Amino acid sequence: MQKAIKSSLARGLFLDRDIAKLREQVAHIQPLLSRQNQVSASSLMEFDAAAERVISDVFGEASEFSEAYEYAKLGEAASLVNLPEEAQEHGAQDVERESLQQRKGVLDSCISQLEKLRTVKTMTDFRVGHYISTDLRSVGMDATLRDAARLLQKWNVGSLLVLNGKRYVGVITDSDLSRKAVAEGLDPSSTTVNSCLTKPLINIDHSELITTAIALMKEHGIRHLAVTKEAMVIGVLSVSDIVRYYSDTVPALSHLAGLTENGSS
Repeated sequence: MQKAIKSSLARGLFLDRDIAKLREQVAHIQPLLSRQNQVSASSLMEFDAAAERVISDVFGEASEFSEAYEYAKLGEAASLVNLPEEAQEHGAQDVERESLQQRKGVLDSCISQLEKLRTVKTMTDFRVGHYISTDLRSVGMDATLRDAARLLQKWNVGSLLVLNGKRYVGVITDSDLSRKAVAEGLDPSSTTVNSCLTKPLINIDHSELITTAIALMKEHGIRHLAVTKEAMVIGVLSVSDIVRYYSDTVPALSHLAGLTENGSS
């Protein structure tokens, strides 16, 4: 059974803050990489402690990045052990700087992963207004089902908003025509839209997360939502729009799932 690590990745990322912390560590390592600067053991230990703390806070103590940083540190000692005794002093600086480069490489990889994750987060923050159709196709509630079917075919849409005067009171869809009208043997030439529409009209504000819209559709068992802005209907969100949203985000979300697993053990 996996044990969740209490990292910022598990709690919900503060991505800009975490990226800034890691970049600060990269900035601190640059002077240490200079051949003109002698790296003291105390300064290196202080740097390692700070870097490991940031990586652990962001990705978790058992993440691949924490492990990679440990290997970067161990590489220095292992390389020195393999050097002949008389060459160790001369080679120590080169080996030390190679290890510092490896440390920097791990920190750069951490930043790269968080920047990818920030892109995913932006995608998952997409709002309803990004995906709606703003063409308001409607039909009067006293129109016949045949009239509604012709309008659906004319405009090549799956639903029509239903008007009672100037007010939208519901929606009629191609599914309503087949399930409620055809299946029940209603005469499309004499049966009105009012007999088969879905009401009340379920709406959602354009600024809401699209995931909220998906939940609302599931809750009411519907395939279309009226979208409002300042209480005015400005468009319609349909299942086909939801499919378009998933086609945009699923590849990135798969990457997000992989990153999240790296924050658990």
